[in-house]
Amino acid sequence: MADDFFEDVFNNVLRAPVFGGETLMKTDIAENDGRYYLDIELPGYSKEDVKISLYNGDLTIEAAGKSETKPGKLLRQERYRGNCSRTFYVGTALKETDIHASFKDGILTVDFPTEQKKQEEDKKFIEIL
Repeated sequence: MADDFFEDVFNNVLRAPVFGGETLMKTDIAENDGRYYLDIELPGYSKEDVKISLYNGDLTIEAAGKSETKPGKLLRQERYRGNCSRTFYVGTALKETDIHASFKDGILTVDFPTEQKKQEEDKKFIEIL
C-alpha cells in the first residue's frame, strides 16, 4: 500500500500545474438570451486577486496569489495557488462597458453580448492634391 502511494505521487509529478498537466481556471462557457456566460473556477482567490482586461479583442483573466507553505515535508500537492491567466478571443467590436463580471464562492462569472454592434466609422475625406 505504501508503495502504491509513492508510485502514485511520482507518476503524478509530471501532471503538476508547473508542467501544465492540470488545468487551472477551469471554465464553463454557456450562451443564453443573447449573451455568453463564462464561469471560471478560482478557489482560494478573492475578488481583489483577480484582474480582467480587454485588448485587441482578447479578454484576459488573471489571478495572483501565493502558495501557502506549511511546516513539515510535503508528500503530495494537488492544490495550486499562484499566478495564472486565461485569454479568450471575444472580437474587436466588444467594449469594456459591454462586459459584466461578478465573483462569488470562488467562481468568477463574466458575461458579454453574443453579437456586438458594428461600429460606425466617421466619414473620412480624402485630400485631393
